[in-house]
Amino acid sequence: MNYKLMSRYLGRILFVEGIFMIPAVFISIYFDEWNAMRALIISIAIIIMISGVMYLIGRSAERVFYAREGLVCVGLSWVLLGLTGCIPFIISKEIPNYIDALFETISGFTTTGASILNDVEGMSKGLLYWRSFTHWLGGMGVLVFVLAITTGNDSKSGFTMHLLRAESPGTSVGKLVPRMKDTTRILYLMYILLTALDFAFLMFGDMPLFDAVCTAFGTAGTGGFGIKNDSIAGYSPYIQNVTTIFMFLFGVNFSCYYMLAIRKVKQIVKDEEFRLYVGVAIVSIVIIAFNISGLYKTVGESIRHAAFQVSTVMTTTGFATTDFDAWPALSKSILFILMLLGASAGSTGGGFKCGRLLLIIKSFKRSISKTIHPEKIQIIRNNGNTVDEKTIAATNGYLVAYVIIILISFLIISFDGFSMETNMSAVVACFNNIGPGFDAVGATCNYAGFGVVSKLVLIIDMLAGRLEIFPILVLLSANTWKKK
Repeated sequence: MNYKLMSRYLGRILFVEGIFMIPAVFISIYFDEWNAMRALIISIAIIIMISGVMYLIGRSAERVFYAREGLVCVGLSWVLLGLTGCIPFIISKEIPNYIDALFETISGFTTTGASILNDVEGMSKGLLYWRSFTHWLGGMGVLVFVLAITTGNDSKSGFTMHLLRAESPGTSVGKLVPRMKDTTRILYLMYILLTALDFAFLMFGDMPLFDAVCTAFGTAGTGGFGIKNDSIAGYSPYIQNVTTIFMFLFGVNFSCYYMLAIRKVKQIVKDEEFRLYVGVAIVSIVIIAFNISGLYKTVGESIRHAAFQVSTVMTTTGFATTDFDAWPALSKSILFILMLLGASAGSTGGGFKCGRLLLIIKSFKRSISKTIHPEKIQIIRNNGNTVDEKTIAATNGYLVAYVIIILISFLIISFDGFSMETNMSAVVACFNNIGPGFDAVGATCNYAGFGVVSKLVLIIDMLAGRLEIFPILVLLSANTWKKK
């Protein structure tokens, strides 16, 4: 295990976190929030100091990096970001309890949006900005950002590919262009452009500047931290519709946007995951809109709320325009299924991913066919390309780990005495990085009532869900830390 090299890059990541806190300081100064400003400055100093020490430790590291180091480095970086990113909330005493502050911060970085705050509007603007920005930074991936801005050549060490594989969502990681660093830069450029476009449309709808910035961050990262107690419900139908569209767009595999940029539109249309993603969304909207039509005055209003909730749940964003926990059982059941499914691989959305579902279905069909024709050689294809058996095995392994973690987490948090609906939806919502669930953790509620152990379990779930399970399992495995 190359501890020195990992320390070096973890120091870089913490440095980036400290730098990105600086705008929150100026926002606090603008709004005369001196307590928040002081807390942010002290936090930045602490983070930069830790970053410097870690970088010095790794300054003479050998440039040899393997898959194990990649998984550990990714897992540790996200844990460290949470442990240090929550410091301003504690120093300012706006979230005085460390576990609560850690829960809120991890929820931000993992783009979950689950909150313990009872009065969001009571927070200072500077810390609200930082809270929302964690979504944007975590949406595409903190290490992906570091890779995008790094100028050194790490290709020989395997650093770039190992980190990108460990942090990126989906069944596999591919290059858009020959060099992996150029791929990360293209991804972040598209991410920035889409965020800016979302911001522009929100401003066009007369949304206040601060609100538009924070909402754009939450939408881009598919995070869902609102800066109002009613989330997005108090804004105009235009703003709600804009948010619906952009949530859906950020749930699309970003390689589709690259294909669009190089004018290969046919490849997007033929993409099986894209068609499944769009098809499930449209069918769900139609069924739910019909099912809830009696709850709203017009058909248009029913469609608007149905489209928003399908988009926010399927992309695992977590914004809300209405209390969907009060909807009929059919609509809630559809939303629960969408919580499990999630968005596309290679997007900022969470969940199981449409791409994995396709592979699971094809693998299941092949298993049935092999029962009938055991001697026949059958190959699984995706978009016309052969899927190797390692990918299929990894997908099946992911499904097993996915189910086991949800069940274990569900049993542990059940000791807190909440209803079965609350406990199961809380675990699913945190593990799939959605945020709100049903019943006591519904759209109008939060996670403040859970005990310390349950919050820690849900924190691990949020991290495991965002990092596709295995980096966190590697961190918790004793074999990882043994000398090979």
